[in-house]
Amino acid sequence: MYKTSLELANAIAKAADDKKARDVVLMNMTELSPATDYFVVCSANSTTQVKAISDNIEEQLHEAGHDMLHREGYREAEWVLLDYGDCVAHIFLQESREYYSLESLWGDAELTVYEE
Repeated sequence: MYKTSLELANAIAKAADDKKARDVVLMNMTELSPATDYFVVCSANSTTQVKAISDNIEEQLHEAGHDMLHREGYREAEWVLLDYGDCVAHIFLQESREYYSLESLWGDAELTVYEE
């Protein structure tokens, strides 16, 4: 189990990075949203990769004792949302990420680029 929401966010980012997710960022939402502490946002090149990233996050976090609360978008795999309570993962096809532009929508959030 991860002790803090930042540790959880970093674990999500690492699991995404393990499957070659691109442009992985952590968005600190603590001052902006009562619903979650962090968004972890990343991009993939194909729907197959979106699913692989999603699957790896679910698997890695389950092994660490964190079960997902909710998942959306897996069938279409253009934007998969994985809700872990304190952290929400957003796995996008690049085109969908540009269209929805969460980083702009939540422009007041502190962004940290994930680097292993």
